[in-house]
Amino acid sequence: MDILALAALFLALIAVAAVVIFVVRARPAADGAQAEFARLAQQQGELIGQLRQLSQSGQQAQADLARHVNERLEAMTKRLGDGLVDSVEKTGAKLGELNERMVRIDEAQKRLVELSGQVTSLQQVLDNKQARGAFGEVQLGNLIRDALPPNAYEEQATLANGKRVDCLIKLPNPPGSIAIDAKFPLESFRALMAAVDEPARVVAARAFTVDVQKHVDDISDKYMVPGETADSALMFLPSEAVYAELHARFENVMEHARRRRVWIVSPTTLMAVLTTVRAVLKDARMREQAHVIQKHVELLAADVKRLDERTGNLRKHFDQAEKDIKEIETSSSRIARRSDQIGELDIEAPEVPAALPPQ
Repeated sequence: MDILALAALFLALIAVAAVVIFVVRARPAADGAQAEFARLAQQQGELIGQLRQLSQSGQQAQADLARHVNERLEAMTKRLGDGLVDSVEKTGAKLGELNERMVRIDEAQKRLVELSGQVTSLQQVLDNKQARGAFGEVQLGNLIRDALPPNAYEEQATLANGKRVDCLIKLPNPPGSIAIDAKFPLESFRALMAAVDEPARVVAARAFTVDVQKHVDDISDKYMVPGETADSALMFLPSEAVYAELHARFENVMEHARRRRVWIVSPTTLMAVLTTVRAVLKDARMREQAHVIQKHVELLAADVKRLDERTGNLRKHFDQAEKDIKEIETSSSRIARRSDQIGELDIEAPEVPAALPPQ
């Protein structure tokens, strides 16, 4: 029972008792006042007893309620504490992971900054024609050094007409040495890629076609020397993008290069060409050494003939030895038989005459 209800009941009992006392005192002369007073006093006592009982019950209920509330508060506090500890641990772990990710992000950002600087440097290299040519020469040199032996090519070779080629692959006649040029028209290609509308693309494509065809003509005129080089040359494009664009949209340029016998190659296709060149060089070395191989084959045939003769002589010795062994075995058999025959003879000893008496 609630404490406020008990207090209200207690006040109501007091008020009833006061009213009863007032009524009794107001009628002292009435008949039966004493009896009524006694009855009221008895009822008052019963009410006071019930009030005490209710008060005790209320105190017990209040104690139970307080204990229950304390238990609930303790349980709730424990749950809150455990949850807080778990939350702190998870938060610490998350912060640790976040810190690691931040470190990785910092490292990635540093790498991006470095890469940006490298890209900027590469952009500066590609913007300058002379530097771009050097870049192509370096890439070309790396590819050739990986594919061919040192004596199979010459970098920055000077031809009989005084022209210097980026690389000259030394092949026997035919077909002869092949010249490789490592420059490429990047400005017009950039303009083509930057065109935003069809008229601009048409103009840029025309300029790109003119530049590439002029470069093809220069290679054909400068690096094809009759009697010194092959009747064809290679135009090396260090950019796969330029090579793909030429094949995809500029068939007329590729046809012009084929007519001028200038073969346009990218890093990927150049490796296929160099593989073929390596096979040709190997075949040429085999042909150069053909007379040496033939001489060794003749000497080998003579050695085989001598080995056959010596084998025949050795066979004769083996045959004679086998014949001698058979004759020895025959003699041994005869000796054994005669020994057996001698052993089978029964020879009695002759009688010895008695000694003559002395005369």
